[in-house]
Amino acid sequence: EQPTLKGAEMENAVAAYKLEHSYAGHFGKFIEPAIAPLGYDWKIGIALLASFAAREVFVGTMSTIYSIGSEADEDNGTIKARMRAEINPKTGEAMYTPALAFSLLVFYVFAMMCMSTIATVKRETHGWKWPLIQLAYMTVLAYGLAFLTYQVLQ
Repeated sequence: EQPTLKGAEMENAVAAYKLEHSYAGHFGKFIEPAIAPLGYDWKIGIALLASFAAREVFVGTMSTIYSIGSEADEDNGTIKARMRAEINPKTGEAMYTPALAFSLLVFYVFAMMCMSTIATVKRETHGWKWPLIQLAYMTVLAYGLAFLTYQVLQ
């Protein structure tokens, strides 16, 4: 017997499909191999890139990704419940673990703050040399420490 989806379940399934096959979804899937060692999936990858505009955008992006439907319903509940129910397809375990959370926190502690930081450094140094060095150094440091954190805690 073929399973059928009704009402909000169908809307959520269609919206999830559209998101996964959008430009953002394709880009998230493209960068996923680079961020997978940190415990991140393509959804977190999209939010990481979006948050380069400003850190608080990460929360809004994740909310948008997980509020696929228009409102919370009895079956799917809140965004928090949806994220809690997310399963890592590679391990079959919960996607959002303490190891992933600490890895993400460590990444954000050491990563470049945002685009305006790069613009300010460029303006103050009158060139692109130092902003690019700063971006590369901080990204490598953040990635390395987030990787170490995830691998130790998992």
